[in-house]
Amino acid sequence: MAVTSGAGRPEKRVAITRAATAVFGREGYVRASMDAIAAEAGVSKRTVYNHFADKETLFLSVALTSSAELAGTIRELADRRLGKIVDLRQDLTDFAVDRAHAVLSAGDHGALGRAIRAEVANIPADVLEAWLEAGPIASLRDLAERFTALAARGLLAVDDPALAAEQFTLLTFHGVADRSFWGALPVPEQEVGRIAAVGVDAFLKVYGVPAGTP
Repeated sequence: MAVTSGAGRPEKRVAITRAATAVFGREGYVRASMDAIAAEAGVSKRTVYNHFADKETLFLSVALTSSAELAGTIRELADRRLGKIVDLRQDLTDFAVDRAHAVLSAGDHGALGRAIRAEVANIPADVLEAWLEAGPIASLRDLAERFTALAARGLLAVDDPALAAEQFTLLTFHGVADRSFWGALPVPEQEVGRIAAVGVDAFLKVYGVPAGTP
């Protein structure tokens, strides 16, 4: 699928993309209109069509950008927390807390993600697949690579890094995500930390290396 029609000024495109992210997040895919996006961006509807052929193309563009930016943020957090391990349990917990904050306080990006999850049956299949690949799947793949590196250093016992990444995410993040309705409602800081710490402990019971193991 082409992402743009290949015409239009870059500054207008940026304004349209920002406006579309906000409108899609607020209204959802089905209810959002090109008229509303044009009004939000302060441009004419013709200008929107100069940049994006139709609503599906525009939605794909903002979904991919939003998802990739958030995946990049999570990758940076992993670099910071898991690049140099001092205390494995604490470093994993700190990463889990940071990731929860990043995802659940993502503003318009978070609202767009909620809209996608709420309207999954109405999102074109190729758009949904591309969004998952650029964001959630990419983040799991990055985490799996991180666990592979930790296993190579003898810090984790991981035979299936992809499964380990998925289970780590379920144990340390999804409890916060569900409780907050994916960032729509606040979760107390202490509770975010508790869920992360309990989840890390459960993860290390499965994948941790027993003390004294050569």
